[in-house]
Amino acid sequence: MSISAARVILFVIVLLLTIVALVSISITSGHADITANDAYSSILHRFFPDQYESSWLADICVWNLRLPRILLGILAGISLGVAGAIMQWALKNPFASPYTLGISSVAACGTYFAIIFGGASIRGGAFVILGATVISALIATASILYISRRRWATPARVVLIGVAVVIISSLVPMILMYFGDAEAVKEAVFWTIGDLNRASWDVLPYMAGTIMLCAILLLLPIVIPSLIGADERRTRTYAMVIASLLVATTVCFTGTIGLIGLLGLNLVAITVVTPLILPMYAFTTMRGVPGLLAYLLLAYLIVREGRKNAGVT
Repeated sequence: MSISAARVILFVIVLLLTIVALVSISITSGHADITANDAYSSILHRFFPDQYESSWLADICVWNLRLPRILLGILAGISLGVAGAIMQWALKNPFASPYTLGISSVAACGTYFAIIFGGASIRGGAFVILGATVISALIATASILYISRRRWATPARVVLIGVAVVIISSLVPMILMYFGDAEAVKEAVFWTIGDLNRASWDVLPYMAGTIMLCAILLLLPIVIPSLIGADERRTRTYAMVIASLLVATTVCFTGTIGLIGLLGLNLVAITVVTPLILPMYAFTTMRGVPGLLAYLLLAYLIVREGRKNAGVT
């Protein structure tokens, strides 16, 4: 076995063990008066009801609160990790990510308009909010693609423009708050920073379905080469649209979360050097998951009242 192959295997094992450890700790961490044994018994009780017993408090905390939040963190980590990898490849920019390019912030602005002017909410208007985030993300992506193709658009300048977009986008909710009622403003504040606190079993199918759809769309050009052809510009545009869909869905249900999409591929490139794009995407996907789970666990230790804000990182 070569040294490169050994590094890949070791990297995968370490990531899998990290994910398992973070999930195990997150399930048992919280403010409710239940022990780690109660938390694990609640999970095992669903599969082996005759061998394990569970209390109603453990069932509510584990199955209605903690597990949906953990699973949403995993799915969001996958989405942002893959989206960041696609953007860095498509733009040939190691600093590109949904956050640094301003795509996440513009997508969040779409939710502000949908909530304050459209009266939507994550509980009763998920499709309206999702549609607004997708349209906003596509507009931002089209703008980034146009700018990146200019001769003067170096990687650093593209990121600087993205940072400027982030700053401008942060002012939008403050302006829109003057036009909305108290409930709409309260609903919109959720998207100003990343938050896994609204996770539920109803939300997870949307996230999982989008990831599966985007995975199929990414594999289609490989299975059917004639779908896009050999045009490099068309291929990169196609990939960026898929990345925008991943970002928009994540922003719709978690708000704006930074760093995950940026650090994933760079850490993979430092740890595992591979020329193959599919293994690189797979490793980046795995790298995004422990990042968000670690933020979720860190929030338990920092924010004692129980809110799990990830965007501040």
